[in-house]
Amino acid sequence: MRTGKFKEFCIGWFPVWLQYRIFALLLKIIASKDCTKHNINRMAEIIRMPKMSDTMTEGVIASWLKKVGDKVKSGDILAEVETDKATMELESYYDGILLHIGIQEKQSVPVDGVIAIIGEAGEDINAILAQLGNASSAAAAAPAAKSATVAAPVQSARATKVNATVIRMPKMSDTMTEGVIASWLKKVGDKVKSGDILAEVETDKATMELESYEDGTLLYIGVEAGKPVPVNGIIAIIGEEGADYQVLLNQETAKAQPIVAATETAATSVTTSTAAPVAQSGVSFGISTTDGSRIKASPLAKRLAKEKGLDITQIKGSGENGRIVKRDVETFVPAAAPTAQESAAPTVMPQRSAVHEESFTELPISQMRKTIARRLSESAFTAPHFFLTVEINMDKAIAARQSMNETSPVKISFNDLVIKACAMALRKHPMVNASWQGEKIRVNHHIHIGVAVAVEDGLLVPVVRFADTKSLSEIAAEVKELSTKAKNKKLQPADWAGNTFSISNLGMFGIEEFTSIINQPDSCILSVGAIRQVPIVADGQIRIGNVMKVTLACDHRVVDGATGAAFLQTLVQLMEDPVRMLI
Repeated sequence: MRTGKFKEFCIGWFPVWLQYRIFALLLKIIASKDCTKHNINRMAEIIRMPKMSDTMTEGVIASWLKKVGDKVKSGDILAEVETDKATMELESYYDGILLHIGIQEKQSVPVDGVIAIIGEAGEDINAILAQLGNASSAAAAAPAAKSATVAAPVQSARATKVNATVIRMPKMSDTMTEGVIASWLKKVGDKVKSGDILAEVETDKATMELESYEDGTLLYIGVEAGKPVPVNGIIAIIGEEGADYQVLLNQETAKAQPIVAATETAATSVTTSTAAPVAQSGVSFGISTTDGSRIKASPLAKRLAKEKGLDITQIKGSGENGRIVKRDVETFVPAAAPTAQESAAPTVMPQRSAVHEESFTELPISQMRKTIARRLSESAFTAPHFFLTVEINMDKAIAARQSMNETSPVKISFNDLVIKACAMALRKHPMVNASWQGEKIRVNHHIHIGVAVAVEDGLLVPVVRFADTKSLSEIAAEVKELSTKAKNKKLQPADWAGNTFSISNLGMFGIEEFTSIINQPDSCILSVGAIRQVPIVADGQIRIGNVMKVTLACDHRVVDGATGAAFLQTLVQLMEDPVRMLI
């Protein structure tokens, strides 16, 4: 059968990933027959990233199951590849030796990108690498004469005979672009085992622990505590004691500016434009002394000092290298204020700054604030917002909540009632539970409600999953737990991912009515105002009633006015007669 006819047959009957395998096998058969027939030595084969699904544009090497120098047979699994749909196995269709690995684990490669080379033991692949524009890898991949062992790619420490591994900043959330090293828990020279915690990292969502997956000695720390590192940036090197890690740093320098030379930013200090005192109370919450030297303190110690109103620069640290830890703050006794007699000296009026002098304070932007700015800007400028507002009579809801809290194991709030009512209304109006996906609209069959929680650095939106299936007491308990974790920066990625609808409540601050920016990929967000007493008309009589305003922000690409109005109508019915939620 001709390859052209065979190709047409495959395209009509087989999926893309199977087409790839069939063609690769066909080429292998043809190549092996030609080589045998003409007694030609087979050239090394370039392994490229296959297209494993119809929507796949790139794949991530989840793990290599073979290493450079291993013998490979047709049918062996070379690696596991994460696609946009699933994790799949990358099979070899060639026999030989794995001469070159071009992509390291956890790195992405576009479809048809080079990921490996398979050939004969000792085969020179410099020409192939040069053609691929990978001159640096070509130098590192030059094999020893008549030796089955070949060099690893540039990224590998083994390639330069340095038994060490570069530790990079991992991507700890779907929105993370950089992390801040809050504190190092290991220092250069310490022994490290797989599973040990190297450092605490502040992301845009929480403070998380950075775990080591290598055994050895911490040879190098590339970023000081308090400084940001982009995702995939170098933060440390772990290897054999005495290993020349500078070789690895030189390799990185040749490819890009190393993270060690990142601009020093005062990530935890406040810069003031004038020479006036930082605060009239005389208390500084920064981590720098008056002479500019840096104070070493754990994040928990800083937070406790701020809560207690203590000047952390006056606290003596008992931790490693004089680091201030929690117990130092708890046991610190501030110096007594001078007595009236001691301060009986002539009173000197404080020097006032010049009248009408302009001044300002510049605050460093936290990772969370950067993410809020980026994501909400994207939403505001890409999603066409429109807003619908209704009033809800809360008289029955107030009475129902009071009755429920007499028997509920956990106190139920008005916000819990809103969450439950929204979940039930979303079940009836699925288009409000949908999201814009560019070329399609995704209608979610599950209901995950994000609840906005104000924290010190900004705003987090933990998610109540399958909210429509949970009782009011279950929702109340879960929201309280998520709120506590959010405020203590203990949320994990699974706690804030996957929302299909969001709620923001400012009623506790006395805000009667407001609008919110949609928390994409949601198509709607509900803004909840305060309950207030107003005159209302019922049966021709004027009486005092309790009213709450809610505003629904809708993405007009997904939700039309009538759809949003119908959802609010159902929500009003449920809130004005809470017994409906129990049916």
